[in-house]
Amino acid sequence: MESTYSQLAWIIPLSPLVAFFILLSIGRQLKQYGGYLAVLASLISFIISVLIFIERTGSEMQNYTWNEWEWLSVHTVTLTMGFEINNLNTLMLLIVSFVSVLVNLYSIGYMKDDDRLNVYFSYIALFTFSMLGLVIAENLVQLYIFWELVGVCSFLLVGFWYFKPEAKAAAKKAFIVTRIGDVGLFIAILLLFWHMPNHSMSFSDISNAFTQNAIEPGIVTLIAILIFIGAMGKSGQFPLHTWLPDAMEGPTPISALIHAATMVAAGVYLVARTFPIFEASATAMTVVAIVGAFTALFAATIGVAQNDIKRVLAYSTVSQLGYMMLALGVGALSAGMFHLFTHAFFKALLFLAAGSVIHAVHKQNMQEMGGLGVKMKITAWTFAIGALALSGIFPFAGFWSKDAILTEALHQNVWYFIVGLTAAFFTAFYMSRLFFLVFAGKARTPHEGHEPHESPAVMTIPLIILAILAIGAGFVFTPFNPWFGEWLTGSAEEHTNWTVIILSNLVGLLGIGLGYLMYIRRSVSSDVISSRAPGLYRLVHNKYYMDELYQLIIITPLKGLGYGLRFFDNYVIDGVVRLSATSALYVGRLGARMQNGQLQAYGVASLVGIVLLMIIFVGRRFWNVG
Repeated sequence: MESTYSQLAWIIPLSPLVAFFILLSIGRQLKQYGGYLAVLASLISFIISVLIFIERTGSEMQNYTWNEWEWLSVHTVTLTMGFEINNLNTLMLLIVSFVSVLVNLYSIGYMKDDDRLNVYFSYIALFTFSMLGLVIAENLVQLYIFWELVGVCSFLLVGFWYFKPEAKAAAKKAFIVTRIGDVGLFIAILLLFWHMPNHSMSFSDISNAFTQNAIEPGIVTLIAILIFIGAMGKSGQFPLHTWLPDAMEGPTPISALIHAATMVAAGVYLVARTFPIFEASATAMTVVAIVGAFTALFAATIGVAQNDIKRVLAYSTVSQLGYMMLALGVGALSAGMFHLFTHAFFKALLFLAAGSVIHAVHKQNMQEMGGLGVKMKITAWTFAIGALALSGIFPFAGFWSKDAILTEALHQNVWYFIVGLTAAFFTAFYMSRLFFLVFAGKARTPHEGHEPHESPAVMTIPLIILAILAIGAGFVFTPFNPWFGEWLTGSAEEHTNWTVIILSNLVGLLGIGLGYLMYIRRSVSSDVISSRAPGLYRLVHNKYYMDELYQLIIITPLKGLGYGLRFFDNYVIDGVVRLSATSALYVGRLGARMQNGQLQAYGVASLVGIVLLMIIFVGRRFWNVG
């Protein structure tokens, strides 16, 4: 069937780009209406994405590709630019554009008092353009261009409150750490260009080449692992995860847009987009699965001991991205993308609800909160729905997607399943801890200025919409309804395992129950770990000292190398240059003094010269005689 709406896909990234240029040029004149322009631009992108999605679900559709713009031509090699629409990136277009609409709408209320309001919305528009351009890129070089633009936008948005030292440091850290991964991706692109037939970089040609085993196995593994290193940077996989929690220094809506639902998902999408490369290497698939499983458990344990509400959610994001990578590593593409789909809704919901709390109490430390459930009922109920979805409790969306991953992990390796199940327990526990500390009981510290109250409708409406999706989005791919998997990949992965279903739900309930006993009933001391194993608590609370290890192993040696090179440059290279210049200067000054026009000075100089010549002559005679 011929694609109709797919031909209009170029409008999807163009719409927020136009909004960016308008806000950049006449943002001051628009005053408080800039936010509505940003909402309209993202809404246009969302509507076209919905039309493409409906078109692609109506009947069997072929992928639509337009790549007629010749961007660069060198000898016989031509690089094109264009766009491609398939089921995988149609799903991503829906997620990115929809979350962008809600975040822009929410930001109208959350950021209304900010002096740089329209600059903020222009940054969001540029980010949305970059992410949507990345999604529909027809070839890997084009994807890399947008990949770097996404990184720039992250730097701008994380450091939006540049007057805060923490925000500036977080922006630089995010930019530098993700660049490490980007180097891996760039080298992978160079290797692909060298080894691909006709040097083609289009995703369709890459898929054909690796499906037909046209490239030797060692190179395939190297390319796949290098691509994964790029994905590790963007998607916060261990050990390149350290930037993501610090990125919470940006405005809370940005945390929801970039660091929960879209930018961090770019790494998962990259692996899914280049999945034929990974399928051609069992070693690469194992690496992806191990790193994903370890990241899921590692970040979940850290989340247990954090007190900043946004940092708890940040580590939960790292953990859930680990689940997605685990799914891809065991070959479960549908399960991994399904979790990305459901996670986008309930994690955006949790961040926006956390923003509603911060907007009301002007603090982020959970230990200083409490009792907000009575005063902020919409926020409390929607947050509870998001927390239950993240904890994998039946029948919320996160339960179905996490169950699909755990089932596939069990089929592949029982240790993957055990690690995933353990991470699920910690997730349920720290989310119940967060909810009870913030919304239950009584306020533990006095509120500054005014009593907390519910956020305005422009902020609560997005919460309600996302809460509905956090409940219902999971039903598109259940053991009884394999539609999502069949639509996405053409073949549904079997994930009906009642043992997994019961165990995953039971583990989630145990985590919530432990949180209830600790923070509501108080029958279990919340200080049991810190009092009985203070060393273990400090280790987890300080994030396993990963930042300190980076400082010790990488940053300090590099600084030492830098100081050494600067010393060599200043005192050896520049020293030789300065010595030459100084010597010439003094020789010149000596010559100038000697050529002063005074006859007696010339006579003295001649006399000295004659004496020196005589001494040299006599000395040589005596030397020869001896």
